[in-house]
Amino acid sequence: MSATSQLTDFSDLYTDLQNRVRIQTGVTASENQAKRYVNIALHDMHVGFDYRFPWAERNARLIVRASYTTGTVSISKGSTTLTGVSTAWTTIDVFSIANARANGKVLISGSRVPYVVTSVDGATTITLSSRFTEADVAAGSSYTYFEDEYALASDFLRSVDAQTFSDEANIDLIGRTEFRRRYPNNVALGRSAIASIVDAAPSGSTTPIRRVKLHPPSSTAMTIPYAYVTSNLAVSSAGVAASSLSAATDEPIVPLRYRHVIVLHALYNWYRDKKDDARSNEAKGEYTDLMLRIGADYEVGANRPQVRPRLGHYATRARRPYSGAGARYDDRGKFDRME
Repeated sequence: MSATSQLTDFSDLYTDLQNRVRIQTGVTASENQAKRYVNIALHDMHVGFDYRFPWAERNARLIVRASYTTGTVSISKGSTTLTGVSTAWTTIDVFSIANARANGKVLISGSRVPYVVTSVDGATTITLSSRFTEADVAAGSSYTYFEDEYALASDFLRSVDAQTFSDEANIDLIGRTEFRRRYPNNVALGRSAIASIVDAAPSGSTTPIRRVKLHPPSSTAMTIPYAYVTSNLAVSSAGVAASSLSAATDEPIVPLRYRHVIVLHALYNWYRDKKDDARSNEAKGEYTDLMLRIGADYEVGANRPQVRPRLGHYATRARRPYSGAGARYDDRGKFDRME
């Protein structure tokens, strides 16, 4: 690190932190501690602000698949095995995806209750996640396979817009509870117009798998562009994204002109844990001031607060001063009150 340059990579950041607290560099224990404080600071910097930071925004495209009804099926009450004839469930379609796959859903012989697919065991065999509770379905019965949940980008944290999943596809975003209450079965196919973000991690896992659930499930294939906030806050010298800084040459996704702010927050945590409250408050004050200034760095063309009074009444009178039933002069303060 040059002594005169802006902080750039992970090595710059944790070395600068050690220099500021006046401890010897090159000592593994203290260096690891400094690294941890820098990573904590990097993540804290984005809490509540990531949706306002353009450098944390990413774009992706979701391919929504059409429903599949080829062939016929049969199943017995109490069974989890769905047997097909001429179903070709393992055949790869034009999107390089099998015609049926795990987590898809099946409506059997006109039932209003969808069954979730646990696994596709062959071209004519599907295992369902729960036992079939209705009357036996004889061979030759119709079915509809569809998907209403899709995997999002691996680094998806949240949508950029809290109310819209996709502006281009005109798909609104609502909460999980509201989605479940509105569409408990979600089986009527059509053009997707509503979305909800769900966490689909299996039981026993601490890593959430973020997916989007759509209503209605699409009856045709379509592409849905969407914008999101990334959970990857670092990038390696080889261009590989990661959630945290690790190697000395890793860089945070924060623009170069703002990277020194990360050290200020790490400095605040360092002094707080070392019981140096005066220095901790000083570092926090400087960090807070700079974060407010960063948040106020509007991009060109961004919306800003405006006061826009309703002037239609006065514009009409200005164009036609001798018309209307009202008086030509205001002697009661209506103009000042914008009435």
